[in-house]
Amino acid sequence: MAILDVDIIKASSLFTSRFFIIPCLEDVMKRTSYTLLAAGLLLLGFGSTATYAQNPSLPDEVSFAQRNLGGPRLGVTYVLGKGLSEKLAQREIGAVLSQFGWHFEYQVIPDGGGPSFVIQFVPLVAGVEYGTLIPSASLAMGIRFPGGFEFGLGPNVILSDRGAASALVVAIGKSFNYGGVSIPVNLVVATNQLGQRVSIIFGYAIARSAK
Repeated sequence: MAILDVDIIKASSLFTSRFFIIPCLEDVMKRTSYTLLAAGLLLLGFGSTATYAQNPSLPDEVSFAQRNLGGPRLGVTYVLGKGLSEKLAQREIGAVLSQFGWHFEYQVIPDGGGPSFVIQFVPLVAGVEYGTLIPSASLAMGIRFPGGFEFGLGPNVILSDRGAASALVVAIGKSFNYGGVSIPVNLVVATNQLGQRVSIIFGYAIARSAK
């Protein structure tokens, strides 16, 4: 009889625990579902609000004027640094070299005024007076102010019989306008581990505009 009472108590406890735990689990799952749903709606509302705050209305199309100021360039370069000077001396080339080439430029000017944004590509050939050709090319990105002052920097590559060498180019200058002709004068410094090259480059260009 005692054994039967124990079995009845165990069965009763198991029955009670099952019918007590299941509703608790269902309640927890419902609360979790409600919490996740509320969090999802909150994130959705925040995302739409942030998107509206970042872009309440699309701006009108921005208008720019474009000018091409390409033209011939010439100048002179003075080579600094022992390493580069020695390499030139081995080829019987002095430290002062002439430069001849062409200037390709793309300029964007905001219609509202202010500085213009300039990209320049300048291939040059040096050393013609020494009976040789030393080609180089520079790609400079910079800004030109309304008064004509400009500055920029970019990579430079120079070729020789020993291969190509790269350098960093920094340029400052001013463009003078004379009867619709742009006359730029630039001071250019190219530097790498072999030394520095200081150049004065000038030329001219007839401005060609395009919208």
